[in-house]
Amino acid sequence: MTATDTTPRAAEGARTRAGERTAHGRYVRRLRLGTRVPGRRHLTGDTRDGRPVLPRFPRPARLVGYALVACLAMLYLLPFLLQISNSFKTEADAAADPLALWPSTPTTATYERLFGLGGEADSVPFTRWLANSTLVTVLITAGRVLFDSMAGYALARLRFPGRAVLAGFVLAVMAVPGVVLLIPRFLVLNSFGMFDTYSGMVVPLLVDAAGIFIMKQFFETVPRELEEAARIDGAGVLRTFWSVVLPMARPALITLTILSFQGSWNEFTHFLVATQSEQYETLTTGLARFVSGGLGGGSQFPVKLAAAVLSTVPVAVLFFFFQRHFIRGANAGAVKE
Repeated sequence: MTATDTTPRAAEGARTRAGERTAHGRYVRRLRLGTRVPGRRHLTGDTRDGRPVLPRFPRPARLVGYALVACLAMLYLLPFLLQISNSFKTEADAAADPLALWPSTPTTATYERLFGLGGEADSVPFTRWLANSTLVTVLITAGRVLFDSMAGYALARLRFPGRAVLAGFVLAVMAVPGVVLLIPRFLVLNSFGMFDTYSGMVVPLLVDAAGIFIMKQFFETVPRELEEAARIDGAGVLRTFWSVVLPMARPALITLTILSFQGSWNEFTHFLVATQSEQYETLTTGLARFVSGGLGGGSQFPVKLAAAVLSTVPVAVLFFFFQRHFIRGANAGAVKE
């Protein structure tokens, strides 16, 4: 075989390999974007022949379905709309017509009272509640994302005696109602001198069994070849976890972040048994005392609803901001051989 014969074959082989790499790159990008890839079945509501489900129904049926979904959405949003509307009403207006979606005399006096701008003697310590909730929520969320991901990776990849027993223990903890642990938690905090402190509010919530399970399930889907290649390059376990595996767990990390933020922001029972001083009150415990009449008499519906609106805003903003990451992670994971 001469050199003139091998040159075209070599060039053709190089073009073939380049085409394969290009096709593979397009395939991976399409998987990441959640688009349809030939030869794969996507769990997106499509039929087996690749045709979408909704166009198969007649147009009147689709219109009825859309109208039903819109009605259910409005029924779900109605309490929130009433909450926002009544927060801008006067106390007399809210008591006379609580179901009106537009206040007859809009006012911001309730919000001024919450933030201490009205100069009233009975102003609500809302800023202290908000500061405490923000502090403990940020610390708990950061701790859960770090420790849950490390524990999930250890249970998914590391081999050590008792690993299966420990994984079963995590599942068992998830099955135990949280209210059962309130009294033991109070006794432990009191014994260690952590009762009525910020450490007693934060430390017991730094690790969550559900978060460990979520991260463990995701790490088990990561190809082992990536970790083996990192070890061949000289990376240790911690380096492999931090630089190779953890960046690939972005969908799971975002899910864990939102769940941890929402859970710690709305936490009530733990803060109820972990504190007793007013200086450690969060939005949940402070609002509970406010609603029970601990900060003055009367119904005070506008002020209570205004505080509820402000306590709902952070979780709603976080969800809408990361919603596209939820959808992208769902599409990326909805692939079956």
